[in-house]
Amino acid sequence: MKIQEIDLPGIGKKIQINTRSGDKLVIIVHDDGRRECYHFDNDDLEESISMITLDDDEARIVAAMIGGMTYKPKKLESIEVAFDDLIIEWYKLEPDFKCLGKTIGELHIRKNSGASILAVIESNHSKHINPGPDYRLTSNATLVVAGERQQHKLLKQILLNGCD
Repeated sequence: MKIQEIDLPGIGKKIQINTRSGDKLVIIVHDDGRRECYHFDNDDLEESISMITLDDDEARIVAAMIGGMTYKPKKLESIEVAFDDLIIEWYKLEPDFKCLGKTIGELHIRKNSGASILAVIESNHSKHINPGPDYRLTSNATLVVAGERQQHKLLKQILLNGCD
């Protein structure tokens, strides 16, 4: 994938993405927060075949969806995002997990594992960013968690066994 950024004085920034599959996507980020997204014909990379305009909120929602914050494809459920020793991983709370019905505070998740729950995405797709100790874990919710490998191992045990 090739990404090229160009400043557009008085307008914003142009970002051109040429994907591995041969697609060309151009995103114009306007100074007012608006985004214009153009998709180009594979046979004529100068001919735009579709365009969409998003306001700032819409663009952030779409970015979260594309980035996997709202849904993680089944094929990718075991993939980790790693930054040196920091790993961000997704955990779906299965119905047989012993942590269900307990709060993050009751489980002492951060104290006993060192991992941090960044977000919870409920089965109805409602999102809770940076949930506090009073947040109660529910079946089929997905946790987005940051920590080192050993911290993730400890967290898995807490989620499975429901104890600290």
